[in-house]
Amino acid sequence: MILEEAKKVLKTEAEGIESLISRLDQDFEKLVKHNYKSSGRLIVSGIGKSGKVGRKIVATLISTGTRALFLHPVEAMHGDLGQVGSDDILLELSYSGETDELNILLPSICRLGCTTVAFTGNPTESTLARSSDIVIDVSIPKEACPMGLAPTTSTTAMLALGDALAVVLINKHQFK
Repeated sequence: MILEEAKKVLKTEAEGIESLISRLDQDFEKLVKHNYKSSGRLIVSGIGKSGKVGRKIVATLISTGTRALFLHPVEAMHGDLGQVGSDDILLELSYSGETDELNILLPSICRLGCTTVAFTGNPTESTLARSSDIVIDVSIPKEACPMGLAPTTSTTAMLALGDALAVVLINKHQFK
């Protein structure tokens, strides 16, 4: 029973990642090209589990030659927004696209002139998607959590796309 349950989780998460492949589009290309041309940093923000995923994405980007920074959205609204420059790119992670702590940042970020990118499971209807320059669809068929409560497959999908971004940028920057 234990192994079957564990295999079911892995299968659900693998299916979630596989579902991203057919939806990867020009917006992902735009993100890569914009980052490659930019003299700024890729600033990643998220809260809760998405914030933890964001920190890991930043760690991977930094260790592979992409200038990156994790910006906690609440800290940003209490002074840390001063770290953000007009040539930076803000990547916000929110599966629902309705995370108040992230959406409250958007007007300030737009005033600074930053490009805004959303990794969201709600790519057309959410506040985050409607307010972003580039939207990456990270929706998944279902969470591995049997109650659908704990972000499992959705965070795995965000993490996998972050890894895809980092690897593409490794090659684009010819990082050695």
